[in-house]
Amino acid sequence: MQSTAKDKRAVTMERERGLYIGGEWRSASTGATFEDNDPTTRQTIARIPNGTVADMESAIAAAHLAQPAWAQMLPAARAECFYRAIDVFVRRQQEFCDALIRETGSGFGKAMFECSLVPLALREAAALTSQAVGEILPSNVPGKVNTVQRKAAGVVGVISPWNFPLYLSLRGFIYALALGNTAVIKPSEDSPLTGGLMIADWFAEAGFPAGTINVVTCDRQRAAEVGGKLINDPRIARISFTGSTAVGREVAKACAAQLKRVILEMGGKNPILVLDDADVDYAVNVAFFGAFLHQGQICMSADKIIVAGALYDAFLKKFVAKVANFRPLEPDSQMCVIGPIINDRQLDRIDRLVSQAAEQGATVHIGGKKQGPFYQPTVVTDVTSDMAIYSEEIFGPVALVIRAESEEEAVRIANDTQYGLSAAIVTGDAIRGQVLAPRIQAGMVHVNDSPVHDEPHCPFGGMKASGWVGKWGGAGAIEAFTDQQWISTQIPPRQYPF
Repeated sequence: MQSTAKDKRAVTMERERGLYIGGEWRSASTGATFEDNDPTTRQTIARIPNGTVADMESAIAAAHLAQPAWAQMLPAARAECFYRAIDVFVRRQQEFCDALIRETGSGFGKAMFECSLVPLALREAAALTSQAVGEILPSNVPGKVNTVQRKAAGVVGVISPWNFPLYLSLRGFIYALALGNTAVIKPSEDSPLTGGLMIADWFAEAGFPAGTINVVTCDRQRAAEVGGKLINDPRIARISFTGSTAVGREVAKACAAQLKRVILEMGGKNPILVLDDADVDYAVNVAFFGAFLHQGQICMSADKIIVAGALYDAFLKKFVAKVANFRPLEPDSQMCVIGPIINDRQLDRIDRLVSQAAEQGATVHIGGKKQGPFYQPTVVTDVTSDMAIYSEEIFGPVALVIRAESEEEAVRIANDTQYGLSAAIVTGDAIRGQVLAPRIQAGMVHVNDSPVHDEPHCPFGGMKASGWVGKWGGAGAIEAFTDQQWISTQIPPRQYPF
């Protein structure tokens, strides 16, 4: 059985090799390729086309050409494309799961969790095709009818990350697509298959018209110029970006210079507040899932676990004991919870943050070391605000446990960050949690659940340096990916004063 799964992954990795532009597979214009590496073995699993600015130009032109006809397609016909995509994905789900494990180091559970969101999101997208996107307003002019319509913005440029590449790439464009836009996707160089080329192959099989989906891959060295072409081209009406705050700021600046709308979801320093009435065992489970799913490589991962002083010692003891039960494993093991770090650059960064904190007086209770391509699951206390690990997003299997002597102090520590993506509150009184939640400066607050949570029909996005302008999900898509147009119709002739 194990060998069969590996054989399936090998087939997947060999399958998608070209850029996908205008419904056709093609090599990069220069013929160049780059290596796509397995995070566990650091070995090459596929050679990927190293796209150029010229290739991006072709993709944008194809999307621009296809957009009017796609927008004019009847809503039921557009919806049918999404229903076919669901059918194809369900049939090929194991293939995508295997590829996520191989290409991004996802554990089996994380890969299946990511795949489970896909049909939900596609159903939400299909429903958007026939959502009411207009209204009738009164007029102060006799005989005039005011209508407000929403039109597809045009072509959406999608820049997606490597950590949840399948779902986050999809989220970047499917709602826009449902509303009549077309898309050009530039996936991360660390996940060009699961974040782009496999999606193109899947949507082509589902029968989406040529040009509606286009994918251009490139390596890290070309990312700035190829991504810059996507961001700066006037035919791109929206940019949908998920990634680091540093890069997101630059994307926002470039879009602002063109008065182009951009939807940004960036980093997080996400807190879990464990209040003094919480069930300690349940809080430990919430914190472990929130901090260590996908070895902490999630924008919503819990970096700061803020525990009421009365529960702190008991929580810390039980939390460290739970972490001790989990050791790094190869991600194709169904027992894997702590898998590999995506690349050596990120592995070294995590190690540097923990080592510096320890040198400055923080206490490492467990873990704290590199282990081949893995980083050991780590719990750190005695962290102070002058340490880099207190303020920087860790993006690894490291949890900071911080004591708070009052609810006021817990809120202050939770909000003491430039970020504001997701947060959680664990309490024995759900109403108390609901009352406290609005005081947390985060776009999403989950009471008695993990900060790692998403439902495709809910508005997903952050505050402060974690998000800007728009929200993803069906609830925010109409505002994000359409333009409002006022059309007035004067039915009987109007009497003019001259």
